[in-house]
Amino acid sequence: MSPRKMNPRESAAFIASVSKDVQINPDGIRKVAAEIARSIASCEFEPSNMMIHSYPLPVTEDESSIEWLFVADALNFSFWAAEENAHYSVELHGKQYTGYMALCAAITRALEAGIPITSSQYYVNITKEEVDKIFISSTGESIPLLDDRWRILQECGKILNATFDGKFYNCVKQSENSAKKLLDLIVLNFPSFRDEGIIEGEMVSFYKRAQILVADIWSIFKGQRLGSFSDIDSITMFADYRVPQTLVHFGAMIYSGRLHDLLCSNHMFLNGDREEMEIRGCSIHSVELIKEELKSYAFNAMEKSLPMNSAMIDYFLWEYRRRFAQALTKVPYHKVRCIYY
Repeated sequence: MSPRKMNPRESAAFIASVSKDVQINPDGIRKVAAEIARSIASCEFEPSNMMIHSYPLPVTEDESSIEWLFVADALNFSFWAAEENAHYSVELHGKQYTGYMALCAAITRALEAGIPITSSQYYVNITKEEVDKIFISSTGESIPLLDDRWRILQECGKILNATFDGKFYNCVKQSENSAKKLLDLIVLNFPSFRDEGIIEGEMVSFYKRAQILVADIWSIFKGQRLGSFSDIDSITMFADYRVPQTLVHFGAMIYSGRLHDLLCSNHMFLNGDREEMEIRGCSIHSVELIKEELKSYAFNAMEKSLPMNSAMIDYFLWEYRRRFAQALTKVPYHKVRCIYY
C-alpha cells in the first residue's frame, strides 16, 4: 500500500521535523513577525491590498480575471537566470518588469494586441511559435522552459474544454466557496499542478502554483464574491526559490555549511532532491510559525482588511525580496529548473 499523501501544512511540519540542512530559528521567526507588524502599523503594507507595488495584474472583479489568473499561474514557474542581472524581462507601457511580473506583462501585452491568450479555445491549439512570440523577453530571448509552457497551455486547454465547458470559472464555481475544495479540484484535474515528492518514505506535497492560484483569486476579489473562501486559512505559503531568501535574510531559517556552500556554488538541484524539499518544507513551516507569532500583535483598524493568513505573509515576504533585491543578493537561493515553481 502506498503511503498517505500529506497536505502542504502537514508535509511542512514533517519535513521540518526531519530536516538535516535547514534549521528554523525562533528568534528569526519573531523578527519577521515584528517587521510585518511594523509595516502594517506604518501603512507600508496594507493587508487589504494584494501587492505593495503597482503591477500588471487584472483589476476587474469579474469572470475574465479568473481566466487571466488561471493562465498566469499555469505558467508561473522558473524565471530565475544563471546571471543575477539577466532575468526574464518584458516591457509594458514604458516600464520594465522581471520574473513573474514579466509574465503578467506579456499576458497584458498579448490581450492589448488582440491575442485571446486567456481563452482556452485559443490556447488549446496554440503553437510553440505563438507561445514564443507572446512571451518573448524584451531582449529577444525565449522565456525559460518554452517547450513546457507550450505543452501545459495545450494540456490545460484540453482539460478545460473537456471537463469545465472551456472556462476555469466553472471549476471555481464547483468549489462552492471552499479554498480546500478548489485546491483539490485543481490538483485532481490538472497534472501540471501536482507538486509532490517523497522524503524518508513519506509522500509530501507543496502545491505552490495550485495554492497561489486559489490565493490570487481570493486576493483579487478581496475575499468577496468569487473569492469568498470560508476556509482560506487552509492554504499555506507558496514554496518557491525567492521567499526562502527573505526568511534566511531575517534569520528565520539557517542553512548548514554544506548546503550554504552548495548554494553559493550555483549548484543545480533537481526537483525532488532532499535539500530542495527541506528548503521548501521549512519555508512553509516557518510561515506557519510567523502566523502564530503575529497573533500576539494588536493591529488597529483591521476590520476592513484581509486577515493576516499564510498567503498574505507570503505576499509580504515575496514583495520584501523584490523591494530589497540588491541587499538580498548576498543570500543565495536554490536553483531548480522545473514546472512547479
